[in-house]
This record gives sequence, C-alpha cells and structure tokens, in this order.
Amino acid sequence: MFDKQTFINKKILIYGLGISGKSCLQFLNNNNKVVLFDDNNYLKTKKYKGLFLSLIEIYKNKFDYIVLSPGIDINNCKLKNYLLKNKKNIITELDIFYLTYPKNTKITITGTNGKSTTCQMLFNIFNSNKFDTRLVGNIGNSPLLEKKIRKKTIFIIEASSYQISYSKYFKTDHAAILNLSPDHLERHGNIIKYARAKLKLISDQDNNTQSYIAKNDFIINKQLKNKFIQSKINKLIYNKEKFFTKKIKNVYLLDKNNINNMHFVYFICKKFKIADHRIFSSLNKFKGLKFRKQIIYNKNNLQIINDSKSTSFSSTKGLLSSYRNIYWIVGGMFKKGDKFNLDRKYYQNIKAYIIGKNKNYFIKQFKNKIKFKYFGNLKKVISKIKLDIKNDKNMKTVLFSPAAASFDQFKSFEERGEYFNNIVQEIIVKKYD
Repeated sequence: MFDKQTFINKKILIYGLGISGKSCLQFLNNNNKVVLFDDNNYLKTKKYKGLFLSLIEIYKNKFDYIVLSPGIDINNCKLKNYLLKNKKNIITELDIFYLTYPKNTKITITGTNGKSTTCQMLFNIFNSNKFDTRLVGNIGNSPLLEKKIRKKTIFIIEASSYQISYSKYFKTDHAAILNLSPDHLERHGNIIKYARAKLKLISDQDNNTQSYIAKNDFIINKQLKNKFIQSKINKLIYNKEKFFTKKIKNVYLLDKNNINNMHFVYFICKKFKIADHRIFSSLNKFKGLKFRKQIIYNKNNLQIINDSKSTSFSSTKGLLSSYRNIYWIVGGMFKKGDKFNLDRKYYQNIKAYIIGKNKNYFIKQFKNKIKFKYFGNLKKVISKIKLDIKNDKNMKTVLFSPAAASFDQFKSFEERGEYFNNIVQEIIVKKYD
C-alpha cells in the first residue's frame, strides 16, 4: 500500500502552519503539489502567500492527503465541514514520519505530565550508551527534519493526545503512558475520551512491541479492558523509590513526579539491556529542562523552584508533597475538570499566593484547606514573599508552579518562566547573595 512513491507527485493540503505544518511543508514541498490553509490570516506572509488557498478554492479541490496540524480542532475550525467530508484523507506529521521510516525503532512517550523530562532522560541515557538516538516530536526537532537516518537509528518521540488521536498509520515499538489527569477537556470533552486518545498509541501497536502503563492508573486500566491489544503490556508498580533514592544524588529528580517517571525510564532502558551503573550515571548528570521543576536558587535556607510549565494541579501535586514550608505561587487560566486534591496531611506546609484573572476559581479550591492571598501579578507576589520570608529562619521553598495555563497574562509558559526568573533575581536573590 505504501512505498517510496507514497509522498511523490501527490496533491497535498497542509492545514495549520505552526511548527508541525512548516516541517511538513519543508519535507513535502519539493516532490509534491502542496498548498496551505490556516484559520489565522496573519500567517499569510510573503514567504508563504503564493501557497495559500482561500476557503472557496479549498472546497473546489480534492487532495490525496490533508495534513492536519495538532493545534486544529476538527470540530471547531473554518474547514470543519470539508474535513468531516474528507476524513479518510486526513493524516498527520507522525503518519508521514512513520511511513517514511517504518523499520526504525521508535520509543513514544505520552501522558498528562512529565513527557518532555522523561524523553530527555531517555535520550541522555541512550546517547551516553552510544546508540544513534534522535529526540523528536513535541521536544527536539520535527522527526521529518532529521538527517542521516540509518537502519539502527532510534527515535524517542514526545507525542500529545492531539497528535495521537488524528494519526492513521503511526505505530511505535515502545509506547508509554506516564499518567493521566484532566487536561485538554475543552477539546476531548471528558476524561474518558481523553484517555481513549492516549490509549490509541497502544491499541495501534503491532505484535512483538512493548507498552508501559502504571498499574495503579484506574482510568487507563479500565479503558484497556475494552481494547484489542497486541503489544506486551508492562504494568509498572512504583516500588523502586528506595532503590532510586540510594542511587540518585541529583536533587532535581527526587520529587515524587520524577521518581514515578524514573520507573518508566528504568523499565524501558532494561528492555535495551542498558546496565544500571550507566543509567544512574546519566541520571545523576541530568540538569533538567527549563521551567520544569527547575531549581534556580538553593542556599541560605532558601530554595526557589521555577515550574512555569505546570498547567494543572496534577503536575504540581508531586512538588507540594515533596517539600515543607512552601510559599506557593499559583494561578492563571485553569483547566476544565482540574481539582486541587492534595492529601490533607500536606496542607499545613503550604502558603498559597494567587495570581491571574481566575482568582475566584483558586479561592474556591483552597478555601478551608490552605492559607492563601491574592495579589494579581507576579511582581506584587514576589515583593510580598520577600517580606514574608524575611523572618523565616527555617528551610523554605518558594515554588512557582502555577497549575494553570499562562495565556491570561503571558504568551507562553516560557515567557512566564523567564519573567519569573528576572523578577526573582531583581527582588529576592540580590538580598540573599
């Protein structure tokens, strides 16, 4: 069905000109007739203007393939009716990648939280063990733009629920679902549909492949019962915490979320027969990713953590249960279905400082549970925390883990994280140094 001619001399529509769409354009444009469409008119720059078709022109054409970017919601976009009518022709960047490199080993990581960090840990370990490894997907390069691919090249892929749910042909040799909590429900509708989107990664696997899930993940395990699964399912029990804490001297990795993720990393590495000392040597050198549980200051009885990437309570929960005496900065655009469900025993460790426009949501979550104050923006909060920690002689952690999206005040979590680093340096760190 598919061969070297699959993406040659085809008529292709790319819908969505974000990072994924631009990568597909670069990969496909030389050998095919490629045209573009995007709901945002501002993307029609001089560079791409000649490639864009109007809505009317799209409806007059038929395409061999419609490459759909993950950011497009098929049920809420300008081409909704056209896409529903031509659903059989929709493919994704992951499909093109798989059909181009079907025989290369692929390790694909998904889940609600920790995907990027887990992929980076695996990549570092494989790289240090002389595997030809590429880090692609939502982290690293587009898989279509990688060069000098050999038969032994291994791809470590971070995949979102959007990418998985739209893909038709993509298959992976190793599939890991790290965790599941309410996220993207505004698009998926409910937690069950979200779980099914993630599980498609496993249900699409062939024989002689491996999949990894947490044994205590109730929703994933329940949905698996209704699926025909061909892969070997490895159900991980989080029983190696003591073993890991003896081996790991890297403070960054010792919170509960990262310890859980290390179970997946360790299990996958053992499938490739990588020795323990090589795994832990790499993990102890791991510096972490920016704005993901990133320790930006740690001395004078004060630790400051920048976890701007946190967009839900589930991603923050592991940190809240890993430290004592926490000054927690939280707030932004909350996620549908998200709930603050931390164990009561940790309440006394936390003082919350709420930012952003959705203060009433967070106040409702925290009322009668933890102490909280509202200050609106980050600069006001940091100024207040500076005063609050002044007379606190105990070990303390200032935790910027918003548990919410950034778009009420910032363009991205990266911009939010950079701003936090700058004002902390200006207002707090200078005082302590």
